[in-house]
Amino acid sequence: MKVIESLKIKEKAYIEKLENGMKIIIIPKKNTKKKYVIWGTHFGSIDNRFIMPQTGEEVFIPDGVAHFLEHKMFEQPDGTNSLDTLMALGLDANAYTTNDHTAYLFECTDNFYEGLDELMDYVQHPYFTDENVEKEKGIIGQEINMYDDDPGWQLYINIMDCLYKDNPIKLDIAGSIESISKITPDVLYKCYNTFYHPSNMVMVLCGDFEPENLLQEVKNRLIPKENQGEIKRIYPQKENSINKAEKTAQMEVSLPMFMMGFKDIENSAENRIQKHIAIEILLNMLIGKSSDLYKELYENGILLAQPELDYEWSHEYAHVLISGFSQKPELVKQKIDEAISQMQKEGLNEENFSRIKRKIYGDYVIEYNSVANIGRMFLADSMKGINSFDYIEDFETVTKEYTQNVLNDIFKKENEAISIIKPN
Repeated sequence: MKVIESLKIKEKAYIEKLENGMKIIIIPKKNTKKKYVIWGTHFGSIDNRFIMPQTGEEVFIPDGVAHFLEHKMFEQPDGTNSLDTLMALGLDANAYTTNDHTAYLFECTDNFYEGLDELMDYVQHPYFTDENVEKEKGIIGQEINMYDDDPGWQLYINIMDCLYKDNPIKLDIAGSIESISKITPDVLYKCYNTFYHPSNMVMVLCGDFEPENLLQEVKNRLIPKENQGEIKRIYPQKENSINKAEKTAQMEVSLPMFMMGFKDIENSAENRIQKHIAIEILLNMLIGKSSDLYKELYENGILLAQPELDYEWSHEYAHVLISGFSQKPELVKQKIDEAISQMQKEGLNEENFSRIKRKIYGDYVIEYNSVANIGRMFLADSMKGINSFDYIEDFETVTKEYTQNVLNDIFKKENEAISIIKPN
């Protein structure tokens, strides 16, 4: 197995690329009682148009198939549900779908290999019928209606609509009532056979394991398949501007909510990790808990709590998000814009930059205290084609000058939008 190591935090990851194309990543954590496994496929809500490797056929699928497929994978021909089976073993099991991948996971202290038996059995044996697919449409339809009434989710969907015109990132992960009505067992099997092939999957395991022994245990449970080759995904052309500057909606909320977005127009493959680190530093300098702006807005009752700060990116999209609650969301936006303009004109304060940078580094190191955090992090980063350790190893390469350039390139007025939810 290939071994990669972070000397700074004294962690190792063992990586094996099997003949069938599947990647296995094992991160040993000695003297840790908890064990964690997450098995993901590079298939998310944005993958709705592709060319099948087996046939060369171009396929369009309804919105929401990746999420629908995630729901259906647990159902077994004998009427049992694998999620219930895992829970009965005392395991904390779950699954989720994102924009770019779907994952199945569990965490435990005991019964790990019994859980691995069940996990690798149900993920490799899909069971779709006309009857169980129609039944699931009703269940997911209720979930869609629930999210339609969720102010936080609508806030996010609306900012995506502001930032993107045709990019599928703006679509609801679960799809719509109309789109899921078009899903059939044939559609699900076609997507399963394409995207759930081992060559499109990554498994991450973290705990007190001997890597070579664990690798063999995983191999023993894999159904033999030949490498199928690359899946050609078809996405809309890159957009060089935002779609609209503002979107406001009214919902049953007690306080107005806002989400500001800055679209990373360039989104180049170069310096991905350094850019991510720089943006985290900038967001914390700008409106983090220790920032002057946050203190001012909080003390004056304009911000009611620290805003959530995020940078989301993949090969097909990238954006910065700042969200929170305020009686005066337009004023919050104005104040943040003024603070950005001031930072761009005056430059970053050296002492403040260094202090925030140390804080961000500490946050990264703390992630390695949890087997679950490690597993999800390595899987998500692997789907993006990067090594999680690089956030630690490349951290010192992020200079104040580089961070200033990122501030000037991304935080531009013409790339900015805001989503607001106001009370009815």
